[in-house]
Amino acid sequence: MPYNENTNKIKQNMNILNLPSLDKAVLNSLDYFIKKYPPTIKTRISFPVIIGSGNAYNAGQVMFGGQPALFANESNFRALAQNLKPLIKKGSITQAIIISASGEKDSVWEIELAKKMNLKTTLLTCNGLSSAAAIAEKVIVFDKLPEPYTYNTSTYLGMIIGASQEDPKKIKSFLKKLNFPKSFENYSAYSFIIPDEFAAVAPMIEIKKHELFGPHLSIRAFSYGEARHAKFINEWDKELVISLGENKFFGAPDSRWKISLPGDTASGLIMALTYYIVGQIQLAKKPYFKKNIANYCKKGPLAYGQKEPFKVIV
Repeated sequence: MPYNENTNKIKQNMNILNLPSLDKAVLNSLDYFIKKYPPTIKTRISFPVIIGSGNAYNAGQVMFGGQPALFANESNFRALAQNLKPLIKKGSITQAIIISASGEKDSVWEIELAKKMNLKTTLLTCNGLSSAAAIAEKVIVFDKLPEPYTYNTSTYLGMIIGASQEDPKKIKSFLKKLNFPKSFENYSAYSFIIPDEFAAVAPMIEIKKHELFGPHLSIRAFSYGEARHAKFINEWDKELVISLGENKFFGAPDSRWKISLPGDTASGLIMALTYYIVGQIQLAKKPYFKKNIANYCKKGPLAYGQKEPFKVIV
């Protein structure tokens, strides 16, 4: 049974090679948000603590990075909580925003700890019936599409668009007008250079590299400021350097692809654009992810507190 975005009933014995590539997941998400716009997120909050794991942490930086805020993940939140006690006692910090697509795993104890610290808790999630949703004081639920495990495209793209208030129809139109280099599929490595104000998207791109290609392909991502710090001493004509904006310095001169951005560019476009291009790279290379994801879900680590393995489509 091939992937069908209109149903949640995906058989796990399906032909895994029929899974959608990441670029298709982006387009599916945008089509969905055109029909059903995500809830609005108010990002101007007085000095919140933003908590998330993996790409939820990065999505939090994308949404709330333009204001005074503290960011924490599952590794450092307990230690940070101890140091915040004086500020909480003074009333300088009053809110915690927990981001978790599933509303399970680490988000549950993170909310419990935040409430113990007398912080008002808000959960951003795609699962309004989750364990975390049951204990958070405020829950904002974002609809998502069924996608291959780890893609997390409709999940965080919906939240980011909800914060930036962009038009998904305009984002999709921009993607469909991209002119890919003729030799795009022949490169052995790819690098992204993105505007400094969207630096938080760079680690999201690199996470996709790890998930989709592992050690088989090099994909790097830097803000312009990061790229200036000796990231391109070693030029290689087999590395395509994809710049979102002007690029006068980085990569072999004949191996550069400059993408001009519209004047109203915001974080949703940057995420959708870079994920879409990574999906095109995925199509151009061997199907590493598609061949290995079912076995990983079956034999890989379980979610915290869970006894059942992940499903290929979540």
